[in-house]
Amino acid sequence: MRNRVVRALIWAAVIVVGALSIATIALRRGESINAMWLVVAALCTYAVGYRFYSKFIATKVLVLDSRRATPAERLDNGRDFVPTNKWVVFGHHFAAIAGPGPLVGPVLAAQFGYLPGTLWILVGAVLGGCVQDFVTLVFSVRRDGKSLTEMAREEIGKVGGFVAFFAVVAIIIILLGAVALIVVNALKGSPWGTFTIGMTIPIALLMGLYLRRIRPGKVMEASVLGFICVMAAIFGGQWVSHTAYAGWFTYSATTLAIAIIIYGFAASALPVWLLLAPRDYLSTFVKLGTIAILAVGIVISRPQLHMPALTRFIDGTGPVFAGNLFPFAFITIACGAISGFHALISSGTTPKLIQRETETRLVGYGAMLCESLVAIMATIAACVIQPGVYFAVNSPAGIVGANPADAAAKITSWGFPVDAAQMAQLAHAVGEQTLFNRTGGAPAFAVGMAHIFAHSLGGEAVMAIWYHFAIMFEALFILTVLDAGTRVGRFMLQDALGHVWKPLGRTSSYPSIVLTSAIIVGLWGYFLWQGVKDPLGGINSMWPLFGISNQLLAAVALCVATTIVIKMGRARYAFVTLVPLIVLVAITFGAAYEKVLNPNPRIGFLAHARQLASQPNISHQTSQLIFNDRLDAAITTVLVFLVSLVVIESIIEWVRVLSGRKAATVREAPFVASHFAEEQA
Repeated sequence: MRNRVVRALIWAAVIVVGALSIATIALRRGESINAMWLVVAALCTYAVGYRFYSKFIATKVLVLDSRRATPAERLDNGRDFVPTNKWVVFGHHFAAIAGPGPLVGPVLAAQFGYLPGTLWILVGAVLGGCVQDFVTLVFSVRRDGKSLTEMAREEIGKVGGFVAFFAVVAIIIILLGAVALIVVNALKGSPWGTFTIGMTIPIALLMGLYLRRIRPGKVMEASVLGFICVMAAIFGGQWVSHTAYAGWFTYSATTLAIAIIIYGFAASALPVWLLLAPRDYLSTFVKLGTIAILAVGIVISRPQLHMPALTRFIDGTGPVFAGNLFPFAFITIACGAISGFHALISSGTTPKLIQRETETRLVGYGAMLCESLVAIMATIAACVIQPGVYFAVNSPAGIVGANPADAAAKITSWGFPVDAAQMAQLAHAVGEQTLFNRTGGAPAFAVGMAHIFAHSLGGEAVMAIWYHFAIMFEALFILTVLDAGTRVGRFMLQDALGHVWKPLGRTSSYPSIVLTSAIIVGLWGYFLWQGVKDPLGGINSMWPLFGISNQLLAAVALCVATTIVIKMGRARYAFVTLVPLIVLVAITFGAAYEKVLNPNPRIGFLAHARQLASQPNISHQTSQLIFNDRLDAAITTVLVFLVSLVVIESIIEWVRVLSGRKAATVREAPFVASHFAEEQA
């Protein structure tokens, strides 16, 4: 009894501290606040959400059963289905879902101020993103690890299955185009960054050969070798940037785009052990280590947030991207709050590794909380730098001008003072030629991260090292998403083409590999090229398109989850997935409407196309931009239409089941007792 009272008092204290922190974040106006308020608010919110809400879902909605054998146990083949330690699965799942989204989205959304993004990350993750990941993982585990598209086809209908497949392919293509653009914007005109990232490719190849041919199975040796080589690449980049060789590694955006397209094709076509596997390992190693160091740096330095809680740009006139606070802040921050891409992982490799059904709570709900914490750190990194510096880095030349003095004057006129000399000094401190017009989010995150580290780990003297370490950190695992995503897209395309002509469906057929790799790379390469050629920086159109498609996929996943919950006879708990679904439909459909039909050329695709078409002399490049705008509008419209069909078909299915016109049956695998439960007993 005494222990229960103590635990209750501890959790009451956590709730009070969390509520106080959130109130401080939300109500403080006219003065800067310490970043630790965001950290404490996040940790308390996540702790309460995991302890109470995830337990409620696990016991009342899903009724997890530790006695039920998972597909990893029943179908164990030592290759795809393998019972795995829960912490290893947790690490795999977190590494798979934590792409560039939780870093880039919050940085871009910081143009609205720190408050909207912070609240959406906290509430969206606990009540939406974690729930989607958790329930999708459980339902896949109970269906022999079936994919989201297969579950949609079985539980909703054939239309649901087709739309889910189309949405997955579309989101992969748009995602890869968007993340490739982030890398291009981070590396253009940066010999230090380009050299460092370029060297990670031969480093990954060396690790692959080392593990495969030279010292098979010696993972620790390869890890040490990879770490030494990566650090040498960082310091080597610094040396190169100050020598005559700097010109060899200074490239324009178009040149870098071509190089990344070639790399994506090679990564998809080469054997997985040669590049993909070692790069994944190297990326995860750097990712987890850097996130831990960043957390320590924030705790040590306890920096002030210089960005106001709300800026003037909540009215939709923001320079980073145009659009009102609602719905654009909510599609800009997808990963970190709720992301449909996670549903692919939760119904992909992860359910085939789960050893006990009860471990899905830690992996599904817990890993998403960790990604959400990364998004909070990204928000802090963007908001600790001066607002004028933030807007100078993130504003495209088409908005503020390419001349540093003109750009500084424009930004200062918005009420965020900055001058060209200040920016030149900062660029020199981080080892760059300029920081103006470095759109995409990655450079701003790197500046913020370097600022935090400079005040906690090493001082101003090593700011350049930390900046380029941050650039390498971001670009390294973005490229991992790029090559892994291209390979996944190639597998899906091979599977689809195999129904047309069987040889094209053979994943081991090299002609099929080359053809399908070229198609996937060509598709996302087109969107990358579109972004590179966009005078507004590309991110203005690419990231909203990515956010819309990503969260439309989340809507599909939540439709599937709600349908299964109702068929399980637990309709009274359907609000757990239905409420996030309603919110997402409102956000994504509203954003789609704005991006297609808004009369403001900076927001609406069609309005921008009309503005370009009204010019007296239309060049070939302008004609291409007009076509791109109309294509983006068409893609957005088609995606919304298809997801509308899934929502309508789901509602019809719910009505049939709830009215008794259709039996409430679920297509789960038969119950088999787990020998792990017997061993524990």
